[in-house]
Amino acid sequence: MSKILYLCSEAFPLIKTGGLADVAGGLTRALQNNGQDVRLLLPAYREILDKLHRPRQVAETFHYGQHIRILETCLPGTRVKTWLLDCPSAFDRAGNPYLDAAGDPWPDNAFRFALFAQAAVDIALDRCTLAWQPDVVHCNDWQSALVPALLATFAQRPATVFTIHNLAYQGRFSKNTFFDLGLPVELWGKHGVEFYDQFCFIKGGLVYADRINTVSPTYAAEILQARLGYGFDGLLRHRRERLSGILNGIDTDIWNPASDKHLVQNYNQHSLDLKTKNKTALQQQLKLPVSSRTPLVGMISRLVEQKGMHSLLGAMPKLLSLPLQIVLIGSGEKQYENALLDWSRSYPGKLSVSIGYDEQLSHRLEAAADIYLMPSTFEPCGLNQLYSLAYGALPLARKVGGLADTVIDCDEKTITDKTANGFIIAADTASALVKTMQRALRSYKDPVRWQQLQLNAMRPDRSWQTSAQHYIKLYQLAMTDNSEER
Repeated sequence: MSKILYLCSEAFPLIKTGGLADVAGGLTRALQNNGQDVRLLLPAYREILDKLHRPRQVAETFHYGQHIRILETCLPGTRVKTWLLDCPSAFDRAGNPYLDAAGDPWPDNAFRFALFAQAAVDIALDRCTLAWQPDVVHCNDWQSALVPALLATFAQRPATVFTIHNLAYQGRFSKNTFFDLGLPVELWGKHGVEFYDQFCFIKGGLVYADRINTVSPTYAAEILQARLGYGFDGLLRHRRERLSGILNGIDTDIWNPASDKHLVQNYNQHSLDLKTKNKTALQQQLKLPVSSRTPLVGMISRLVEQKGMHSLLGAMPKLLSLPLQIVLIGSGEKQYENALLDWSRSYPGKLSVSIGYDEQLSHRLEAAADIYLMPSTFEPCGLNQLYSLAYGALPLARKVGGLADTVIDCDEKTITDKTANGFIIAADTASALVKTMQRALRSYKDPVRWQQLQLNAMRPDRSWQTSAQHYIKLYQLAMTDNSEER
């Protein structure tokens, strides 16, 4: 058994802006179920504290003139011990953890997440009288990437693992910010956290972590190339022996059509005919024409370029001429939100657009959809295609990142060997998207073939169990690396 301090900026069900929260909630539970002593550390955002009944203070620390209380609770629905860093000046504010009401990054984000990192180091070095010190500190994305760098300045320290969920988000700030935060001067420079004369949080994880991983094997290979390396492909190639990819799992206690509490009708691979009741209910809820025979296409996404918005909008005129309905849930850049709303107003019987995120509606859409649309330009892992496969909604996706690792294109060979579970879009263009949709609709017209594709999709175990075992092995490698370098 290893002692693991798991650092993340969000975790479901306490706070969620995207898939990162689902990973933190699902993986920590799976690690504990596999005999690991795991503690989850989160900022004490107002939204989290509003959900909890007076979590108890177990320790305190001080940084940047701020008194930081460490509060203890359990991740709801689990036995995962969760510590919250309570510093009102940094985290007690309404809204998104990272963005203000205008959608811009909070101007003090560098201070907020440097403070988070400093307090995490105190816990990692057992400075907070918690009588618990981790063997491994597992950091996720730029918000906690400073921790491996800070820990590297100590001769005796826990091992560190850094997970890249999306290399495009790097936490870049001015050079002055680094020195204003009073960080160790030995961390500055091209071999430290400097990136073209800027202070770059994510570089702390990429340079100093004992082990680095991404959330799919294909994405681990893609970031070694300039197109998706975002300036770090050279550094990652230098550290490629310490880099690996572990595919995300899904929390099958939450995302399981047989037991999902949000559904109108539960079902499984042995009762697929019941899935249609969810489709009918969603069509009624969203005021779409009720038709069990009309293919329903679902999409739940951030509305940003990465998610293929340019190809989707370019394809919209032809898509809406096809015999289908589209239901889209998401939020993001105003240009995409407004364009999609305009299309929905012009085609109210064919396109439903819900701006924002609705957990219940998202579950109901996965259960109602026949096809799940994911035309991403890149996708480190993707969770929604995993949910869709589990719910028998066949993904229509690009062959990138985690999509390439999980979606198997429907062709004669894969139909014969019963591995086909979706449809691959050949290029990042509107015309390729339309052609693939037309191909999917032709398969939909054959009920026997379609049901076999659904069964292929639903059969594999996509729980966190397998992924957790891979992470345990990764922690052991990190501990070995750390001990050998002392």
